[in-house]
Amino acid sequence: MATKIEAAESVREYLAGQEQKSLLRFLTCGSVDDGKSTLIGRLLSDTKQIFEDQLAALERDSRKHGTTGEDVDFALLVDGLEAEREQGITIDVAYRFFATPKRKFIVADTPGHEQYTRNMATGASTADLAIVLVDARQGVLRQTRRHSIIASLLGIRNIVVAINKIDLVGFDQGVFDRITAEYASFAESLGFRSIVPIPMSARFGDNVTRRSDKMGWYSGPTLIEHLETVVVEEEATDRPFRFPVQYVNRPNLDFRGFAGTIASGSISQGDEIVVAKSGKPSTVKRIVAHGGDLRSAVAGQAITLVLEDEVEVSRGNLLVSPDARPDVADQFAANVVWFDEQALLPGRSYILRTETDQANATVTELKYRINVNDFAHEAAKSLEMNEVGVCNISTQSPIAFDSFAENRTTGAFILIDRISNATVGAGMILHPLRRSENIHWQSLDVTRHARADLKNQRPAVLWFTGLSGSGKSTVANMLEKKLHAAGRHTYILDGDNVRHGLNRDLGFTDEDRVENIRRVAEVAKLMADAGLIVIVSFISPFRAERRMARELMGQGEFVEVFVDTPFEECAKRDPKGLYARALAGAIKNFTGVDSPYETPENPEIHLQTLGKTPEEMVETVEHWLNERDLAEHQYDDGGGI
Repeated sequence: MATKIEAAESVREYLAGQEQKSLLRFLTCGSVDDGKSTLIGRLLSDTKQIFEDQLAALERDSRKHGTTGEDVDFALLVDGLEAEREQGITIDVAYRFFATPKRKFIVADTPGHEQYTRNMATGASTADLAIVLVDARQGVLRQTRRHSIIASLLGIRNIVVAINKIDLVGFDQGVFDRITAEYASFAESLGFRSIVPIPMSARFGDNVTRRSDKMGWYSGPTLIEHLETVVVEEEATDRPFRFPVQYVNRPNLDFRGFAGTIASGSISQGDEIVVAKSGKPSTVKRIVAHGGDLRSAVAGQAITLVLEDEVEVSRGNLLVSPDARPDVADQFAANVVWFDEQALLPGRSYILRTETDQANATVTELKYRINVNDFAHEAAKSLEMNEVGVCNISTQSPIAFDSFAENRTTGAFILIDRISNATVGAGMILHPLRRSENIHWQSLDVTRHARADLKNQRPAVLWFTGLSGSGKSTVANMLEKKLHAAGRHTYILDGDNVRHGLNRDLGFTDEDRVENIRRVAEVAKLMADAGLIVIVSFISPFRAERRMARELMGQGEFVEVFVDTPFEECAKRDPKGLYARALAGAIKNFTGVDSPYETPENPEIHLQTLGKTPEEMVETVEHWLNERDLAEHQYDDGGGI
């Protein structure tokens, strides 16, 4: 009996000791085949984290998939995907836990292949330290630089330059010194707090967890010695209080609490707080947690806060310290890492999502692209996949945030494509843009409804889209004549005409096409506000920009009219001779030839032109407008729809 009690006490003591150890999160990164997975496997093995059955399975897998001859291939411990083992590369991010008597560790093994840079950024987003592996035979490569820059942008300030495979260059100190100097020169402007170079052989364990007797010239720490002692940045509990509200909990009339996880700082009963977006103050009445109320809570704890006052707080807002508030703005500058095969285009609308908030957002300006070879700032009109740039971003509504350097939780965001819902970029906020602080929307006495009533019509934006030569301009022009003759107040915005004035500075690249549509949509919005029926005749090839235009308008005002003419028919008509020149290569970025046209998915009006006259198509549009106005009239009279 005593033995069981002693064993239980021993287990409790062990668990208590583990809880008291500090935790270091780090990642391995670098170019393909630098030995990242092998290094992690070696760390797990040497710190006794591998069970006997796992070791036996590893030996079997090494014979089947290994690349180290008769030796155990430690990379297979973390390369768990079949595709990874077949190709000998890491694809997904693999997380592993291990511990030593001095510290606990969570390590992320991130891909080296350029195609999977997004996964590397994922692993780096929560890391305190990065191990940048460099193959001693290859030296500092492009991907080494890219990963180092991303690590810097993601707030990592401690770097280990693991010069691996030193055994394959005869443990040459000259190679080590050369690579160390090259990396230090490159990383000088990246803002790292510490850069520790270590020569090692992950395959054989030299300078990983034991000091190598083959490199007497090296007097620095082994990798594990450095990981156990490195001092990372201040604890999250030492930063200002930040509580992203994830859920408003109101099970009954007597309880209203705000649930979430403390991002930074600490909170106690009776502390004063402020609602970030509104600035409304209150006091913490209760801190509710699983198991009962708490007197205080710190960063990382999931809690529900009950306030003394009935203040308005919704999901996406922040409860913060009153003497250290975050920024609240709808414009800010940010570093952006682009993930998607389709380039980032200024002017295109995306969904921006923070820890808990979400808003429509537009990259208003791409200030520059960062060259991953020398950190130079280069002028650019777009960001391609895996490129990094500094952008100005505008959100449809203000969001609360800190700079990423101050708080990695409240200073980070992702960008989501509005069509595919795919995550296309990750961002780190630099600072708010104060340019619009003194600009406020002017309230006007004459409203849009008053202007429309004076004209006795309901405003609309009839957005004609289709290939060049589809007949858009013909139908639009004929429609305006009929509406004008019927006493309607109209204006037509034609693609060619607008390019002679408002948009004369724009070309036909994807970037310029996006800006072209953005400007026209803003003009159409103002004209609809004036009570007009606006007829827009533009190719407008991208769904994202047509959706952006729709969302600018009032409810039901945007009417997408798809003038559907097959490419072959448009090329045969070729009224301006453009198709012949584009097919001959004389015109670049021509829609339908070497630039895509994304057909509307659910247009309000679908005009299939083959076998139809322009007059018949005009009647179709006019009939649609009359039906809309009739339904609106019935609704206004209380008849319903």
